[in-house]
Amino acid sequence: MTELTFLRTQGSDLVDESSAVVRLAGVGLGGWMNMENFISGYPGNEEAIRAKLRRAMGDEAYEAFFDEYLDGFIADEDAAFLASVGIDSVRIPFNYRHFEDDARPFQLKESGFARLERAVEVLGRHGIRSILDLHALPGRQNQHWHSDNPTHLAEFWNHPHFQDRVVHLWEALADRFKDRPEVAGYNPINEPADPSGEVLPVFYERIEKAIRAIDPRHVLFLDGNKYSTDFSSFDGRPALPNVVYTAHDYALPGITSATEYPGVTRGEYFDRSVLEQTFLRRTEYMRQTGTPIWIGEFGPVYPGGVTQEWRLQLLQDQLDIYHDHGASWALWTYKDIGLQGLVTVSPDSDYLRLIAPDLATKEQLGTDSWGGSDVGVRDILDPIDAVFDREFPDFAPYPWGRKPHLAVLVRHILLAEPLADRFASRFAGVSVERARQLASAFRFASTEVRTPLVELLQAHLRASR
Repeated sequence: MTELTFLRTQGSDLVDESSAVVRLAGVGLGGWMNMENFISGYPGNEEAIRAKLRRAMGDEAYEAFFDEYLDGFIADEDAAFLASVGIDSVRIPFNYRHFEDDARPFQLKESGFARLERAVEVLGRHGIRSILDLHALPGRQNQHWHSDNPTHLAEFWNHPHFQDRVVHLWEALADRFKDRPEVAGYNPINEPADPSGEVLPVFYERIEKAIRAIDPRHVLFLDGNKYSTDFSSFDGRPALPNVVYTAHDYALPGITSATEYPGVTRGEYFDRSVLEQTFLRRTEYMRQTGTPIWIGEFGPVYPGGVTQEWRLQLLQDQLDIYHDHGASWALWTYKDIGLQGLVTVSPDSDYLRLIAPDLATKEQLGTDSWGGSDVGVRDILDPIDAVFDREFPDFAPYPWGRKPHLAVLVRHILLAEPLADRFASRFAGVSVERARQLASAFRFASTEVRTPLVELLQAHLRASR
């Protein structure tokens, strides 16, 4: 195994300490220290479901469940598997709540640092670098569930208090990991969505100075605005030193109810050339400033757990485009209950059998934004759309306009809230032993490998190195 050394930027490349060019080929560790509903199976946002589960299970069983979940989700067997695929980096998303409680701001908890450090060490032993990703910020940095947002408001941009807490946390993280070459760098904010576009670049300048004062070596990975798709906020600003600007590059056919590729999705034709045009548009700032390109998230979903050939072809085309343009990447995501992961929880697990009725209701009501559909709730949405067509035809709220906005309010919040109560009730009265057994479904030995996806990645990585 090659010894891992610190990375830095050199023009449009990432290089190691010998100045050899490094192209990162990674995955995201979604669902671990930042849980997401489509990854783990619950409705709504993480904070809410945790509170409901604690009430239903009691403190002891609750702690046993989450200790097992967090210990088992990423372990030596997972790192060995990823290394065997050819993965050389893992983006590790985490929720600020592992490090700080809202009731005690600025009082940091050792337990969060210890868990994160363990993952870095496990991955590093297998030659895999880690990218530390603050995925959920106090005040919420975007309008959706993956920032652990129970509403549709991103208040991080409006309150200096929240911004001060993030700077304080990153100062502590930089101090903890500053001498760790297994860490490729820091990703301070996942998918920011600053409606004004004015706060984000100023905050990046602030966080860069704060981290550099403690850790001058590690690369910073900075997401664009509007969920890492828009870099217009940085127009006229020079690139910050030793920084990789990162775009997220989900292709529309792969994340909607499309039925083919190449083909027409939502009235627009998609083929490889269209994917490349989208990639070039989203990475224009990097190419203008001569800085490295890292695609921090991308990848199709596989509805019903079915790995259709056309979705794999779409992924293959994206990988080839990234290779042609010298871009590093991190595929989303490593492990889940079947929608998108390289490995998935077994459908025969006690955990999935327990929550099966709620998974069916989630699908019917479309309560998950990622992979969900509104087909089963058009009787609710059609009358609302009609009112807006009549009364507010020009209403187009940030970030994605009216229809996604209504989906957040009706499907992902209003309907998800009572369903979360029902989900939690299934865990009522479980014993400590039973709680651990349920959570063990996420251990590598209990999962199934999505073989066609893994084989595609292996073949691509062999051919490109």
